[in-house]
Amino acid sequence: MLSNSSKYAIKAVLFLALNSSEENKIRVKEIAEPINVPQAYIAKLLQDLSRENIISSLRGPKGGFYLTNENKNNSILNIIVVIDGDKKLKACMLSLDKCNETNPCPLHDMLNNSRDEILKKLKHKTIKDLALSVKLGKSFLPL
Repeated sequence: MLSNSSKYAIKAVLFLALNSSEENKIRVKEIAEPINVPQAYIAKLLQDLSRENIISSLRGPKGGFYLTNENKNNSILNIIVVIDGDKKLKACMLSLDKCNETNPCPLHDMLNNSRDEILKKLKHKTIKDLALSVKLGKSFLPL
Protein backbone atom coordinates (compact mmCIF):
# COMPACT_ATOMS: atom_id res chain seq x y z
CA MET A 1 0.00 0.00 0.00
CA LEU A 2 2.91 2.36 0.69
CA SER A 3 5.56 2.99 -1.91
CA ASN A 4 9.22 2.91 -0.95
CA SER A 5 9.26 6.67 -1.49
CA SER A 6 6.52 7.15 1.10
CA LYS A 7 8.28 4.84 3.55
CA TYR A 8 11.54 6.76 3.11
CA ALA A 9 9.75 10.09 3.49
CA ILE A 10 8.05 8.99 6.71
CA LYS A 11 11.36 7.75 8.15
CA ALA A 12 13.07 11.03 7.18
CA VAL A 13 10.30 13.14 8.71
CA LEU A 14 10.43 11.11 11.93
CA PHE A 15 14.20 11.51 11.98
CA LEU A 16 13.67 15.26 11.74
CA ALA A 17 10.96 15.18 14.41
CA LEU A 18 13.34 13.45 16.80
CA ASN A 19 16.53 15.35 15.97
CA SER A 20 15.80 18.80 14.55
CA SER A 21 14.43 22.11 15.75
CA GLU A 22 14.30 25.66 14.44
CA GLU A 23 17.73 26.13 16.05
CA ASN A 24 19.10 22.77 14.88
CA LYS A 25 18.60 22.31 11.16
CA ILE A 26 19.76 19.05 9.61
CA ARG A 27 21.39 18.62 6.22
CA VAL A 28 20.41 15.91 3.76
CA LYS A 29 23.67 14.02 4.29
CA GLU A 30 22.93 13.73 8.02
CA ILE A 31 19.49 12.27 7.27
CA ALA A 32 20.36 9.94 4.37
CA GLU A 33 22.93 7.82 6.17
CA PRO A 34 20.93 6.85 9.30
CA ILE A 35 17.79 6.01 7.31
CA ASN A 36 19.83 4.23 4.62
CA VAL A 37 18.54 6.15 1.59
CA PRO A 38 20.69 7.73 -1.13
CA GLN A 39 21.21 11.48 -0.60
CA ALA A 40 19.85 12.58 -3.97
CA TYR A 41 16.73 10.49 -3.50
CA ILE A 42 15.93 11.73 -0.01
CA ALA A 43 16.78 15.32 -1.03
CA LYS A 44 14.06 15.23 -3.69
CA LEU A 45 11.51 13.80 -1.25
CA LEU A 46 12.38 16.40 1.39
CA GLN A 47 12.10 19.21 -1.16
CA ASP A 48 8.63 17.99 -2.12
CA LEU A 49 7.59 17.87 1.54
CA SER A 50 9.04 21.32 2.18
CA ARG A 51 7.23 22.78 -0.82
CA GLU A 52 3.94 21.54 0.70
CA ASN A 53 4.81 22.80 4.22
CA ILE A 54 4.96 19.34 5.75
CA ILE A 55 8.52 20.15 6.85
CA SER A 56 10.52 23.39 6.90
CA SER A 57 13.83 24.24 5.32
CA LEU A 58 16.33 27.05 5.14
CA ARG A 59 18.96 27.52 2.45
CA GLY A 60 22.49 28.63 3.05
CA PRO A 61 25.49 27.76 5.21
CA LYS A 62 23.39 27.44 8.37
CA GLY A 63 20.48 25.89 6.53
CA GLY A 64 18.92 22.49 6.43
CA PHE A 65 15.65 20.78 7.16
CA TYR A 66 13.70 20.95 10.41
CA LEU A 67 10.23 20.71 11.87
CA THR A 68 8.27 23.45 13.57
CA ASN A 69 5.50 22.69 16.05
CA GLU A 70 3.07 23.41 13.24
CA ASN A 71 4.83 20.91 10.96
CA LYS A 72 4.60 18.24 13.68
CA ASN A 73 0.81 18.52 13.61
CA ASN A 74 0.66 17.23 10.03
CA SER A 75 -0.82 13.79 9.63
CA ILE A 76 1.11 10.82 8.33
CA LEU A 77 -1.45 10.65 5.53
CA ASN A 78 -0.39 14.15 4.41
CA ILE A 79 3.17 12.87 3.90
CA ILE A 80 1.93 9.94 1.81
CA VAL A 81 -0.36 12.13 -0.31
CA VAL A 82 2.47 14.58 -1.07
CA ILE A 83 4.80 11.77 -2.13
CA ASP A 84 2.41 9.36 -3.88
CA GLY A 85 -0.79 11.30 -4.43
CA ASP A 86 -4.11 10.04 -3.15
CA LYS A 87 -5.00 8.06 -6.26
CA LYS A 88 -2.56 5.28 -5.36
CA LEU A 89 -4.09 4.94 -1.89
CA LYS A 90 -7.46 4.16 -3.40
CA ALA A 91 -6.18 2.01 -6.24
CA CYS A 92 -7.25 -1.56 -6.74
CA MET A 93 -5.14 -4.04 -4.78
CA LEU A 94 -4.82 -6.13 -7.95
CA SER A 95 -4.00 -3.03 -10.02
CA LEU A 96 -7.08 -3.45 -12.20
CA ASP A 97 -8.01 -0.14 -13.85
CA LYS A 98 -11.73 -0.82 -13.99
CA CYS A 99 -12.17 -2.02 -10.40
CA ASN A 100 -14.75 0.03 -8.44
CA GLU A 101 -17.80 -0.33 -6.21
CA THR A 102 -20.07 -1.41 -9.07
CA ASN A 103 -17.43 -3.53 -10.82
CA PRO A 104 -15.33 -5.03 -7.97
CA CYS A 105 -12.27 -7.21 -8.37
CA PRO A 106 -12.14 -10.48 -6.37
CA LEU A 107 -10.34 -8.74 -3.45
CA HIS A 108 -12.33 -5.49 -3.49
CA ASP A 109 -15.04 -6.25 -0.95
CA MET A 110 -12.68 -8.12 1.33
CA LEU A 111 -10.03 -5.37 1.49
CA ASN A 112 -11.92 -2.12 0.92
CA ASN A 113 -13.08 -1.69 4.53
CA SER A 114 -9.61 -2.53 5.87
CA ARG A 115 -8.01 0.00 3.55
CA ASP A 116 -10.50 2.69 4.60
CA GLU A 117 -9.76 1.98 8.26
CA ILE A 118 -6.00 2.23 7.68
CA LEU A 119 -6.42 5.52 5.79
CA LYS A 120 -8.57 6.88 8.61
CA LYS A 121 -5.88 5.99 11.16
CA LEU A 122 -3.13 7.54 9.03
CA LYS A 123 -5.22 10.70 8.71
CA HIS A 124 -5.59 11.04 12.48
CA LYS A 125 -2.03 10.08 13.45
CA THR A 126 0.34 13.05 13.48
CA ILE A 127 4.09 13.29 13.13
CA LYS A 128 4.13 14.43 16.76
CA ASP A 129 2.22 11.28 17.82
CA LEU A 130 4.70 8.92 16.17
CA ALA A 131 7.75 10.83 17.42
CA LEU A 132 6.38 10.74 20.97
CA SER A 133 5.80 6.99 20.68
CA VAL A 134 9.48 6.55 19.76
CA LYS A 135 10.68 8.90 22.53
CA LEU A 136 8.63 7.01 25.13
CA GLY A 137 9.96 3.66 23.93
CA LYS A 138 6.53 2.43 22.84
CA SER A 139 7.87 1.96 19.31
CA PHE A 140 11.30 2.07 17.74
CA LEU A 141 12.98 3.57 14.76
CA PRO A 142 16.53 2.34 14.12
CA LEU A 143 18.12 5.70 13.51
